[in-house]
Amino acid sequence: MLGMLAAGAAGIAAAPLLQRAYDSTVGAAAQKDPTGLSGLLPVGGGFRYYSVTGSVPRKDEHTYRLTVDGLVSRPATYRLADLRRLPQTRIVHDVQCVTGWRVPGTPFEGVRLGALLAAAGVHPQAGAVRFTCFDGSYTESLTLAQARRDDVLVALRMQDKPLGHDHGGPVRLYVAPMYFYKSAKWLSKITVTDRVEPGFWEERGYDVDAWVGRSNGRDDAPTT
Repeated sequence: MLGMLAAGAAGIAAAPLLQRAYDSTVGAAAQKDPTGLSGLLPVGGGFRYYSVTGSVPRKDEHTYRLTVDGLVSRPATYRLADLRRLPQTRIVHDVQCVTGWRVPGTPFEGVRLGALLAAAGVHPQAGAVRFTCFDGSYTESLTLAQARRDDVLVALRMQDKPLGHDHGGPVRLYVAPMYFYKSAKWLSKITVTDRVEPGFWEERGYDVDAWVGRSNGRDDAPTT
């Protein structure tokens, strides 16, 4: 009995280390998997790894830049330090993937996208925002009204820690009320346009308006 208790205690103590090792192994495999099949594997906290390219370059404090351009009066380029100095908003919301998995009550923190658009001075003829990612392939779009919502962030933190590379860090888009494919990872450019341009998955049949519970034929209960 004492041996069993000792083994159980050792297992509990080792669990965080084993989970981190498993997550890093699966994450590394996903970054080199052009098929996307590694995205079927579970990782820490119920998330799945997804990438549409075989590998994604890593950006850090010194190399990361976020550009805001297009139909704006004041184009800008932000470093990580610049974004961190801006007012931060924290949102706790369910993350819902259109494939069915959900991670409830997930905290995200970052700069409201609407604040960056206001600072850039959006032109009157603008109607949408296009997002480009430094993986070299992924894109997304929102209408201007959607982009200005208070629950849409340029996120720097997730689950109360800096956004890691495998979750789209150091900076990703977070669109709280929509399916997670709208929350583009590895964000590098925000371009104000006159109309919505379908993103990577939308060109392959996904809905452009991806409200949870009202998109892609699913009937998920709206998250809170």
